Amino acid sequence: MHLNFLIMLSIPVKENDNIERCLKRFKKKFDRTKKMKELRTRREFVKPSLLNREARKKAVYKNLKSFKED
Repeated sequence: MHLNFLIMLSIPVKENDNIERCLKRFKKKFDRTKKMKELRTRREFVKPSLLNREARKKAVYKNLKSFKED
């Protein structure tokens, strides 16, 4: 069973705080949750074999990159 907990973001706003600054803090906090990235990936189904292939490609790229640095 998969439990999906929803956490509401809250930004404490003081009386003299600038609205733009508060929005910037909210956006930064939202970006750190990586929800938009998850929504974009869930937009369409990707077969597990394609996910594995992409993971292998990334590993090869990182490996070659590390060899070039040495």
